[in-house]
Amino acid sequence: MLRETLSERGVRVITGLGKYFRQLDKSRNGFLSQADFKEALKLFHLEVPEGDFESLWLILDHSKTDKVDYGEFIRALVGEMNEYRKAFVRKAYMKLDFNKTGSVPMIDIRKCYCAK
Repeated sequence: MLRETLSERGVRVITGLGKYFRQLDKSRNGFLSQADFKEALKLFHLEVPEGDFESLWLILDHSKTDKVDYGEFIRALVGEMNEYRKAFVRKAYMKLDFNKTGSVPMIDIRKCYCAK
């Protein structure tokens, strides 16, 4: 049900959720508590009945840490990238990896990309 609602609303709601998740993540560890996750859904008018929320939480918190990772949340809702998108991301990464080391420092990303 949540997946359908998000797909109807479009990418702006998903990116807005991402921004809000990062704001709530005060410790910068990439995880949100159950209360913060519920608050974020409510703020974006994605209210889920309590029984459905508990089921959703069990799916997202498969490691039973009482925290959810935003990346896991998106993968659960959107699914894995198709091969075309994966190839596109690989191509972009190869351009960013100037030194061909297999990792890209943030400073190199900033040279090529501004999220503003």
